[in-house]
Amino acid sequence: MPIRWYGPADPADPTYRHFERIVNLTLHAMLFAAFNSGLWVVQGLRHPWTHLKVFTLAWLLVLLVHASVVVWLRPGPAGEAAASPPQESQP
Repeated sequence: MPIRWYGPADPADPTYRHFERIVNLTLHAMLFAAFNSGLWVVQGLRHPWTHLKVFTLAWLLVLLVHASVVVWLRPGPAGEAAASPPQESQP
């Protein structure tokens, strides 16, 4: 099932911005998987690259930081502010 946004593309909408961050994280993860697996295959076919493990771990760390930022910046429930009306003090 393809990722699809149903509705107008409004950059001011927090849900739309979160969706955009998820799509960017997905692209980052796919690029990480494709590029690093290709490098490891080439290393297996040819001579070893001494810094490939460090490169992969550093990129994985950046990917994990990206994922944590996406989770950290997710919007709250849509009806949270509207569900609790302001409280009035009664004497």
